[in-house]
Amino acid sequence: MRLSPDDLIYWQSGFFKLNATIVFTWVLMLVLVIGSRLITRNLSMDLKRSRWQNLQEIVVTALETQIREVGLRQPRKYLGFLGTLFLFVAASALGTMVPGFEPPTGSLSTTAALALCVLVAVPYFGISDRGLRSYLATYAEPTVIMLPFNLISEASRTLALAVRLFGNMMSGAMVIAILLTITPFIFPVVMTVLGLLTGMVQAYIFFILATVYIAAAIGVRKPSPQAGDPQQPSTTA
Repeated sequence: MRLSPDDLIYWQSGFFKLNATIVFTWVLMLVLVIGSRLITRNLSMDLKRSRWQNLQEIVVTALETQIREVGLRQPRKYLGFLGTLFLFVAASALGTMVPGFEPPTGSLSTTAALALCVLVAVPYFGISDRGLRSYLATYAEPTVIMLPFNLISEASRTLALAVRLFGNMMSGAMVIAILLTITPFIFPVVMTVLGLLTGMVQAYIFFILATVYIAAAIGVRKPSPQAGDPQQPSTTA
């Protein structure tokens, strides 16, 4: 029994290996790119739309709503990155329904790469919204003594993202593989459906956690009071 798609090697030359993780990662990315291109090539503004366009609008609207509810005021600004994370993990879970497919999220290297993407995206969006000096100052809040602890927090939550996703995705695949060897066919099919549901939940959790981390880096700032605002206290005697 393979514990990870890293163990399935298609080609090797010295130190370089072409394993199932790399192959199916690129296959999955190719499917997502071609699929998005096919869905968006003939978008319609009329009431009559294709089923794929309706599905696309449902997914995009749902993701934008979740991003806005977390606290990010401009969801379209973050939709490209966060939506891609969600679709990749979700498509990896859906791929388990295809015979012979090895989900790349079953490898710690893939989940670590996704977590590192979040690690890079958090300061990127934080600096772009608040500025470099203001963002770096958050690491010393509420006091400079917290600087090392905040840095450790950045690293530990990245590790937690990677290990959580890897553990949940790999455990589901292992349970199904074990059941296929000791039980009839029908029961593993039910477990496969439940594993698919678990994978979708993990995609949502990963998406939400990444959104929360970005929102924390940006911070919630209250809008400045406008002139003539009845709630603004008067400075005149």
